[in-house]
Amino acid sequence: MSSANSLVLGRVIGDVVDLFSPEVTLRVMYNGVRVVNGEDLRPSAVSARPRVEVGGDLHQFYTLVMVDPDAPNPSNPTLREYLHWLVTDIPGTTDANYGREVVCYESPRPAAGIHRVAVVLFRQMARGRRFRPPSRHS
Repeated sequence: MSSANSLVLGRVIGDVVDLFSPEVTLRVMYNGVRVVNGEDLRPSAVSARPRVEVGGDLHQFYTLVMVDPDAPNPSNPTLREYLHWLVTDIPGTTDANYGREVVCYESPRPAAGIHRVAVVLFRQMARGRRFRPPSRHS
């Protein structure tokens, strides 16, 4: 199964982001183990901030967003898009530690049910500029 297919099956595409074509590589690793889309992880496995590697152009900057679309619980996600981490000004071909952490990493600790956590990378127009997400049309 391709990475995009697992995002569609897991409803990350549709609930969190619109269908997209990846332009750079994004690797998320907890304790040196790469996370695979759709993989189940225990809260203890994600307690420490992950290492996030960004591909792309060294002269390009990126914003990383980590959200939980199922908060506080999947059957009633009234806190949908709960923000767990926000890093801006990440240079391409490096890791997120070289960016500017705007919201410190908060470990996902679901109180009820199994939650999805989405890590999304956006290309910035320029370093230090605020990210402006595209508008969604219903």
